[in-house]
Amino acid sequence: MSAQYEELDVTERREANEIWMGPLPPLEAGGLERPRIGIGGISIESSTFSPHVSGDEAFTVRTGTALRAYYPFLDEGRELGEAADWVPLTHGRSLPGGAVDADTYRRMKTAIVDGIRAHGPFDGFFFDIHGAMSVVGLDDAEGDLALAVREALGEDALVSTSMDLHGNVSATLRDAVDLLTCYRMAPHEDWLNTKERAVWNLLARLRGKHGTDPQRRRPYAAWVPVPVLLPGEKTSTRLEPARGIYAELPLIEALPGVLDASIWIGYAWADEPRCQAYVVVTGDDAAVITREAERVARMFWDAREDFVFVAETGSLDEALAKALDPDAPHPYLISDSGDNPTAGGAGDVTWTLAHLLARPELTGGDRTTLVASIFDREAVAAAVEAGVGAKISLTAGAGVDDGPHPPVEITGTVFSITDGDSDAGTQVVIAVGGLHAIITERRKPFHLLDDFRMLGLEPSTADIVVVKIGYLEPELYDLARGWTLALTPGGVDQDLLRLGHHRLVAGVYPFDLSGTPELTAVVVRRGGGEEISA
Repeated sequence: MSAQYEELDVTERREANEIWMGPLPPLEAGGLERPRIGIGGISIESSTFSPHVSGDEAFTVRTGTALRAYYPFLDEGRELGEAADWVPLTHGRSLPGGAVDADTYRRMKTAIVDGIRAHGPFDGFFFDIHGAMSVVGLDDAEGDLALAVREALGEDALVSTSMDLHGNVSATLRDAVDLLTCYRMAPHEDWLNTKERAVWNLLARLRGKHGTDPQRRRPYAAWVPVPVLLPGEKTSTRLEPARGIYAELPLIEALPGVLDASIWIGYAWADEPRCQAYVVVTGDDAAVITREAERVARMFWDAREDFVFVAETGSLDEALAKALDPDAPHPYLISDSGDNPTAGGAGDVTWTLAHLLARPELTGGDRTTLVASIFDREAVAAAVEAGVGAKISLTAGAGVDDGPHPPVEITGTVFSITDGDSDAGTQVVIAVGGLHAIITERRKPFHLLDDFRMLGLEPSTADIVVVKIGYLEPELYDLARGWTLALTPGGVDQDLLRLGHHRLVAGVYPFDLSGTPELTAVVVRRGGGEEISA
């Protein structure tokens, strides 16, 4: 399946992600024909090195029919949608950012738990989480949430968990749920397919011959922590060695006695003891899943020094030198990686924009440079008041994260004003010669060509496009004729060693180079008190 999937282009992958799972296995004698399954969770990636705090305003909370509609594979008339009585409770989803406000977390957690108690009992539960949520005052937020969900559900419900591969699988989380899976692609073009796989696995177990036996329907899980912690930009599945290691997973999954195989890279920008890589293989053959989990964990560990950035890297000045070379292909993209909001950066760091404004080659009229973005509500309001075409001087950015650079002074012309974006709110573009600085009312990632085009900007004809991102999302990747990943400062700095981690467990590469791990699987099956040290 992996090789076939890799041959698809971006559009074909997106279409395949909606239908990739095959038909459910037939209902077996003893299985549940129409189980009752709840849905809930919280999804956010949170940098503990970013001063941003993710409060209520950061989350889109879906309940009821709106939550079910979030998963098109559960539409009425589709096999998975008709295979169970679905009870969508509460799910909160946020753009990555800083740690979650403790009260915001408690409110969402309480809504999920109260929903389970009010609408249960359930045969199963689809637990949709990210795996890298940090909460102010908590370690292992997903573990805390999983324990609360398990307590509300009771011991008999089967819980299937979908995660981002940049999440973490603590022992607490492992022991509170029954089925675990995560993305197999970075960038995450298979995000929806992964959620479908989690649901498919859940239904397959409930429909099997042990569907009415709460203990026997649970698979074993072979769990191996791998003491490696690298940024996603060094572990993209577009490149080796991640590409080859992840290609093992569908082959393992196809083995008799195996249900699922997954690798978590871990989340590099949180300083918590759970942050590292993990391998989990689930199934009914404890010997096979143990062997395969340990084998893949060893592959990952042995390759730890071989992971490389997904693009050529350099300082901002080095990136600009390449982009400004007369022979450089255009558009030339520069990743402003240190403040990437989709990795947890605040999104209003001004360090890069300030440096760009100081370069006369960019602020003259000889070339077009697009810079996305910083957010500042007051700066947007000032530009709106001035109006399109007005000359304006304003101060913007660094209202949340002023560590790398203070607010930036911008003097230019209001190029455009665009209202109504669901993420950004009102957006303005200030033109300083050929440099077009995008300022938004709220935090927003710029991943799509239409994100620029809706502002009156055309990225395909620009000379330079600067985006707060790490690896390029598919449309930008296809756009780029040249690309440098600039190692800029911010809450998701790619230079992990200068961030100051001090709470990781001993031996995590590249922070601690002492020793070699045993990489021995812990094999568990929840509910029976079973733990097998393989």
